[in-house]
Amino acid sequence: MKIGSIVLNSFLILLIIYISVVVFLFFYQRKLLYHPSENNYLDETQLNHKIEKKYIQSNDKLVSWYFKKNSKFKTILFFHGNAGKLDNRVYKLNELSKLDLNYLIVAYRGFSGNTGKPTESGLYEDANFAKIWLNKNGVKDEDIIVYGESLGTAVAVDLGSRFKFSGIILESPFTSMLELAQKYYPIFPVKLILKDKYESRNKVNDIKSPVLVMHGKKDKIVPFYMGEQMFETLSTLKYSYFNDKDDHMMEYNEELLASIKNFLDQVN
Repeated sequence: MKIGSIVLNSFLILLIIYISVVVFLFFYQRKLLYHPSENNYLDETQLNHKIEKKYIQSNDKLVSWYFKKNSKFKTILFFHGNAGKLDNRVYKLNELSKLDLNYLIVAYRGFSGNTGKPTESGLYEDANFAKIWLNKNGVKDEDIIVYGESLGTAVAVDLGSRFKFSGIILESPFTSMLELAQKYYPIFPVKLILKDKYESRNKVNDIKSPVLVMHGKKDKIVPFYMGEQMFETLSTLKYSYFNDKDDHMMEYNEELLASIKNFLDQVN
């Protein structure tokens, strides 16, 4: 009887701990998913080109960097990942600026000093207003190349499933946030408690634009097989750059840039 009581008490303690963790995950999951930098100062000094700082109206004004090289060139609409600021992508922007491209990179609500709090629906709304801003400034959808990085790939896929663009580039894409959460938290009921599911794989068949999928096979955050599955699910014209050595944040080396250049040649 005494052993039975000990077992029962241990079980109850474990159950209370488990329920407490589930409650914590439910209420604090967006703190775990989105990681805006505490320092909101944007350092433009490392850019090898001059940009214009723009404020795009969404739920509030979103700080953005706009680089207009030539009105005849295509324009990259860049959606960043779940952490950091605009200037954390300087090394990518410096390389993109060398190509025959313009670009607009947008900071989501709650990022880079913007007001508001990031949510799945909120990021989709921010992306939509960024597209509208380009349209209002003379850039048609057929002259836009949507670029998504990590979490930004879900934003790019959502936008690309609703509009046809010149092209879409997905760097380190995942199939869905639900599948990622189940991978990292397998013992918890994430299907019931997850708020922002980002079901990208369910949307890719609605994409009509050409797509370039880039993914590192040593990715420790988003497993490579997810990028591969995204590529295989696409039914539109598609290209891939899968690198054996790259981790989650891919190296902007000559091979990757050659892949982007080749993609640009195909969609021009």
